Amino acid sequence: MTLQELVHQAASIYSDKIAVCFDECNNQPPVYYTYKTVVNAASELSNFLQLHCTFQGIREVGLYCHPGINLPSWILGILQVPAAYAPLDPDAPPALSTHFMKKCNLSYILVEKQQIHKFKSSYEVLLNYDTLKEHNDLVLFRLHWKNVEGSLMLNDRKQKYEKEKMADSTNSGNSNEEKSDERLDVRLNHCLAYVLHTSGTTGIPKIVRVPHACIVLNIQHFRVLFEITQEDVLFLASPLTFDPSVVEIFVALSSGACLLIVPTSVKVLPSKLAAVLFSHHRVTILQATPTLLRRFGSQLIKSTVLSASTSLRVLALGGEAFPSLTVLKSWRGIDNKTQIFNIYGITEVSSWATFYRIPEQFLNSTLKSELPVPLGFPLLGTVVEVRDTNGFTIQEGRGQVFLGGRNRVCFLDDEMTVPLGMMRATGDLVMVKDGEIFFLGRKDSQIKRHGKRLNIELVQQVAEGLQQVESCAVTWYNQEKLILFLVSKNDLVKEYIFKELQKRLPSHAIPDELLLIDSLPFTSHGKIDVSELNKIYLNYLNLKSECKLNGKEELWGKLQYLWKSILNLSEDPLKVPDESLFLNSGGDSLKSIRLLNEIEKLVGTSVPGLLEIILSSSILEIYNHVLQTVFPDEDLVFSKNYATKRKFSDINQEETSGRSLHQKSVMTLSCDNELTAFTAVSRGSQILSLNTKFLTKLGLCSSAHSSELISQTNIQNVKSLNPSALTGKLKDPSHVAEVSEEGTYVIAAKKMELHVRWRSDTGKCVDASPLVVIPAVDKSSATVYIGSHSHRMMAVDLHSGKVKWEQILGDRIESSACVSKCGNFIVVEKEVCLEVKMWRNCLFFPLFEPDSTTFICGYTGRTFTGYKSCHGEQSLETFLWKTTLFFSTVLPAVCLYWLCGWEFTLLYSLWRTGLAVLYQ
Repeated sequence: MTLQELVHQAASIYSDKIAVCFDECNNQPPVYYTYKTVVNAASELSNFLQLHCTFQGIREVGLYCHPGINLPSWILGILQVPAAYAPLDPDAPPALSTHFMKKCNLSYILVEKQQIHKFKSSYEVLLNYDTLKEHNDLVLFRLHWKNVEGSLMLNDRKQKYEKEKMADSTNSGNSNEEKSDERLDVRLNHCLAYVLHTSGTTGIPKIVRVPHACIVLNIQHFRVLFEITQEDVLFLASPLTFDPSVVEIFVALSSGACLLIVPTSVKVLPSKLAAVLFSHHRVTILQATPTLLRRFGSQLIKSTVLSASTSLRVLALGGEAFPSLTVLKSWRGIDNKTQIFNIYGITEVSSWATFYRIPEQFLNSTLKSELPVPLGFPLLGTVVEVRDTNGFTIQEGRGQVFLGGRNRVCFLDDEMTVPLGMMRATGDLVMVKDGEIFFLGRKDSQIKRHGKRLNIELVQQVAEGLQQVESCAVTWYNQEKLILFLVSKNDLVKEYIFKELQKRLPSHAIPDELLLIDSLPFTSHGKIDVSELNKIYLNYLNLKSECKLNGKEELWGKLQYLWKSILNLSEDPLKVPDESLFLNSGGDSLKSIRLLNEIEKLVGTSVPGLLEIILSSSILEIYNHVLQTVFPDEDLVFSKNYATKRKFSDINQEETSGRSLHQKSVMTLSCDNELTAFTAVSRGSQILSLNTKFLTKLGLCSSAHSSELISQTNIQNVKSLNPSALTGKLKDPSHVAEVSEEGTYVIAAKKMELHVRWRSDTGKCVDASPLVVIPAVDKSSATVYIGSHSHRMMAVDLHSGKVKWEQILGDRIESSACVSKCGNFIVVEKEVCLEVKMWRNCLFFPLFEPDSTTFICGYTGRTFTGYKSCHGEQSLETFLWKTTLFFSTVLPAVCLYWLCGWEFTLLYSLWRTGLAVLYQ
């Protein structure tokens, strides 16, 4: 059975009934064609094409037109040749359409006469063509492909396919279905119905050739499922380049129903479109994307589309994630009886694969429902499988959807034959629970943010569920910022939305930025146009960068506002106390990153070292730090503790002025006096130098068993650092640094240029910053230590990029490496749980393994493992390391201590900062 045969069967029964209605919506009466008129016009066109076209290989004809009264006749005429129709959108970028035509090796194209000028002006340079003949409102062109690279000849495609024939297992995986030896050939005369390309929103656009046998099953099932009769009116909501249009056209014309067509320009006018569909023409069946439906707005949906008196009998939503039941119920008017379906499918197995009718009791319930909507049941002839990461079919749990069926197969790109029953990977992640399949999102919608996996569609669903939100969209801008775009029902305050989202979303899912816009941009397929959203955000950034602060008073006021907003403090007009600390006021590491981003957006530039200041200093100190960057000539406002590292006390046993806390133990610990002088650079902003006389001369190290972390915030004007300063060798220290009267270090600035010296493959993604260790004795042996999700910890030569050694740990590595005080060991985090001891609001991690060269210490939910960076018998000295924790909201304040002879001296204290001391 073919599509044209379905229409001919209906036309033989309903020959005098209206088949097509075209309404230009310009105060002129609509135009109508009967089934008899449609079939006769199609036969004339097919005779014309048979006379003037000579096909070789695949039989395809392009169709370049806008929707109109003749559209169904033109499609039928091409199908009756027989040939497949390849729709081309006159409003699409010419380069994209040219790519599509080249990939198809298209020889003939029918152009609507009204679009001739546009076609020639758009493709005069891109295409080589001849004008053959005119037929009524169409002109036939013959295309010539002289570019060898662009032309895909059949023999080349056949050879390529034969070479990749064994790759079928990539798509079919390790599933349990029986492999079929029967294959479908794309070159059979009556095989293909149409040719499309995917939108490219989920990857590189693919060419999809759809056989009649694949799509006819969809048509037959929907006719029964929607109970289509000759009294129904179906709206052509989808463009020809979007495969749901095939369902809309042929479900109507194979059932004796009427197909309503309106100009594309009317589809973007919600109020006008609603009047045309539901008042003038009384549409009964509507198939649309959720985004297309949202364009009406919740008020118009409730009052017209899904009202009690609506003509709409069936609403089928697909192509995107289905709205939540809470949102869906808010759209329905009282006593509305419209049947609502969730339909799911992919273009590569055209067009739909599953359906689920929302139960009436769910829609009528007054209770708030957060239950997800399942994908439902397979359509006629369709096989649905869920497979795990190893390719095995699963009955419970999380996996990827695969679609297929004996006749539900299409040809992708250069495939010439495909096995019947072939299964295609969809790229969609689902959860199987109690026999039902629930959509989670696309694989490419899964991002990693703040060390945790996040599906950005979750953020959109939660935001859309807010009562004040009309519609919304979320983008992962430049793979670094989560941006939420909102269309509001009324005037909204961003801070209110952020507060509501913080109640409903985990901290790592809170957007970085919220933009209020008038309406969402859409693609021609009725989906959200992400590229346009990114342009909107870029314009927003450009406008924001042009807004300059008027002075330090405005900076102080806006800093106070951001502080209260991000910490969800009351809208008290009183200012935030100067000594307020971010972490003590309810902040955490994720909120600190948001505050950092907001401040940098406010001042229009990056502020070096600001994150550390936010985490460890008062609001006044944060203000002074920003002031130095934005208004360097302004006088700073000092507090009594400014310019000293902020320290948290251990149950009031130390003041924040920086005095050390000493606690004695009855035990003693003897340490080996043999030390290795070195300098370590970590996270790009901290330099740790130990066991070097050079630092002692400058006053940076007061004793053999103390150290100082030199923060980037104290040397932010340094553009380069003399290599001798990093190695501890210097004949004249005054040439590098001098100590000012105020106690700050002034280092001469030099211009620094960066060049790529070498690259190293870590196997998988890297979440942490590298650690660079430069020995004082031999600076040429400087080493970079880096770990990755491939479980590998690598030591790489800083100068050559050569891997010195590599350790395979038991799990992925997510922290930066740290170096021991002696300079002989490093410590690195891996994901293993270990118990923790707690003492007086601080954490200590003791461990004693005298016979091992590998040492372990841990804190809640993590384990840190130390490895020797050199070989031979060496005693383990005191370990000192520091790392930031992004997940631990339950830990108390953690203090960084120096351990020597069981005497604990507080050096540095910060929330979510840990200390490990390993000894032998």
